[in-house]
Amino acid sequence: MGIIAWIIFGLIAGAIAKLIMPGKDPGGFIVTIIIGVLGAVIGGWIGTALGFGDVSGFNIGSFVIAVLGAIVLLIIYRVVRK
Repeated sequence: MGIIAWIIFGLIAGAIAKLIMPGKDPGGFIVTIIIGVLGAVIGGWIGTALGFGDVSGFNIGSFVIAVLGAIVLLIIYRVVRK
């Protein structure tokens, strides 16, 4: 996937993760993209390590892995911020 596709994919994954885990997290549009893109990377890494698959393009499996990765990243972020 190209960089623009990763940004769009990350924006969507980050927004879904923030909807699933609402809270007082600082940041707006840019932080949502960063959380989503890094979440996709983390989710892909964890999914590959556990044998579930990886983030390989715009498909349902990759999207679920990216959102789960973004949720994990939000949890880590919240723990570190406290």
